[in-house]
Amino acid sequence: MSLSWLLGNLLSSLLLPPLNGLVLAVAGLFLWRLRPRLARFLVLAGVFLITALSLGVVARALLAPLESRYPPLPAAAHARLPVDAIVVLGAGRYRSPPEFAEDDVANATLDRLRYAALLARASGKPLLVTGGAPDGGGRSEGEAMRGALARDFGVRVRWVESASDNTAENARRSAELLLPAGVKRIALVTHAWHLPRSVAVFEAAGFTVLAAPTAYVSARPATPLDFVPRVAAMQQAATALHEWFGIAWYALRR
Repeated sequence: MSLSWLLGNLLSSLLLPPLNGLVLAVAGLFLWRLRPRLARFLVLAGVFLITALSLGVVARALLAPLESRYPPLPAAAHARLPVDAIVVLGAGRYRSPPEFAEDDVANATLDRLRYAALLARASGKPLLVTGGAPDGGGRSEGEAMRGALARDFGVRVRWVESASDNTAENARRSAELLLPAGVKRIALVTHAWHLPRSVAVFEAAGFTVLAAPTAYVSARPATPLDFVPRVAAMQQAATALHEWFGIAWYALRR
């Protein structure tokens, strides 16, 4: 297991729901006798934060600016992509699955593979899949992605990058494989909310990037359930906040 990956995810958990609100509320409980006014404020702030971030309307407001940065590719453009290759970013593995022989792809990764397979078939462009195994396991995310594309979509992968722990490493290690082979123009397939950060790091690595977003969340019509606290909405809000924090972190490191 990668220590940097573990520490990064622990820090991320403190900033994301529900732990961000729980930390405030617990701090308020500890201060209840010493600083009652501050304690009440922290408890109320923690409860408010958890409640707000579990509303679909809030999650969509956080995701919309990320997803609107790059519009979807027109269907008519799929067959003539002006790129040398298609790069697909991983989004997690299904670890130790009882129904499969070895580690497989998570549902979020499958969303990206489905769209990448469509683009590869329509355009005839070669595929690179990228993702390591920062949390341990039998095989890397890249290898699991290659297996899923062949098994579920009948699509062959030309390059597999299996050593990266995060998006920045996806870009750097993909560049080590592709740029020496003369591949500079790429279509980058990932979730729409992930593209602002992903495009930035792949361009910094030396690529000319055509964004190929998939799996939009904020584009769907609103429903009354968006104003009711729900687990799914909290997960979406956490995803959005993770991206905003990631964009800020990458900007600071430049």
